[in-house]
Amino acid sequence: MNPHPFSRQSARKNDAFGRQSAKNARPATGAKTKAAQQKPLSAVVYCEANFAKIDGKTANGIVRHSQMYRICSVIDGAWAGLDSGVVLDDAVNNIPIVADLETALKNESSVPDTLIYGMAPASGRLSAVDRKVVLDAISRGMNIVSGLHEYLGDDPEIADAASAANVSVRDIRKPRPTKDMRLFDGSVGKTKAIRIAVLGTDCAIGKRTTATILAKALNELGVRTVLVGTGQTGLMQGARYGVALDAVPPQFCCGELERVVVAASEQEQPDVILIEGQGALSHPAFCTSAFILRGCQPDAVIVQHAPNRPHRCDFPAMAMPDPLDEVKLIEAFAKTKVIGLTINHEGMMDGEIDTATQYLSRALDVPVTDALARPEGRLTDMVLAAFPALRLGTTVAAA
Repeated sequence: MNPHPFSRQSARKNDAFGRQSAKNARPATGAKTKAAQQKPLSAVVYCEANFAKIDGKTANGIVRHSQMYRICSVIDGAWAGLDSGVVLDDAVNNIPIVADLETALKNESSVPDTLIYGMAPASGRLSAVDRKVVLDAISRGMNIVSGLHEYLGDDPEIADAASAANVSVRDIRKPRPTKDMRLFDGSVGKTKAIRIAVLGTDCAIGKRTTATILAKALNELGVRTVLVGTGQTGLMQGARYGVALDAVPPQFCCGELERVVVAASEQEQPDVILIEGQGALSHPAFCTSAFILRGCQPDAVIVQHAPNRPHRCDFPAMAMPDPLDEVKLIEAFAKTKVIGLTINHEGMMDGEIDTATQYLSRALDVPVTDALARPEGRLTDMVLAAFPALRLGTTVAAA
């Protein structure tokens, strides 16, 4: 398994996402005072032995882009003393990597608001070593944010410690009560915005990163765009609309996604709604892509692929699919059209990116680009070519 989910060729394109913007940050609910909640929440990201690796995708994503938190530092002893942006993308972002929580706090004038658990292990559970770090952070007055399948707020030891310290434990993946969940009813088909799903050929392949870059770039062009998150990292980054689909009972997955897509449409009146993908439709270990295609009924799909990834994440005996097969499967499964492909350039030199994009574009007969290492205009052109009405300042539905 390649240790870097995104190689360091992408420095220039990631710089804007590596720096935290205080004026755009939105605070999360916590146990701090009202006055504290009126300013950006400061956070330390815990990612021991996993930063810049696939299982550290939550930390990687939050370091690149966060509307909700001002990231103070990242904990990973393997990279201690280095700049996290340099390690991740060869671009200085002034977020240091430190060896432990004690060092992280020494670097701050006051204790940060939050400790973010920045890993997404296949087990979805907290290790004994990580438990000690979480309890240590609580004892120092820090709120906890976790995207694990194991709900830390339901853990007696952690819950009691948080109560005693008057801090909160936020389990991102904890779904709404079943009684409040809704079934799919087809209302998503009435939304006026163009719906584009960003899917992929594997998990942890860069779907959320590509969707985030595309949303920002389209908005800068004046195309009103909203990103709907479907995983824990996007919600931690501050996605206003989203649901952690892999924690929702299957019966309600399509309806819960439909609910947030309709809400985004009604409340924001966007031209485009981008829906973050999860896993891969062809991946036998995940079913979320199927729910995403059914629940959001996308007008179009962009597929993310890693040409040099030899096998599926955490499945060394399972070869990566041919992207052409993935495209055919998506278009056969749903009434939609794949309008382009983006690549994750892990394990690739800069020249190989152009070779891969040219080859895949000819093979698939769609535009192909790299969202991180190539100009953002190539990514937005992919959408504008498929929906030319957007160039005129009107959606397809309204044209």
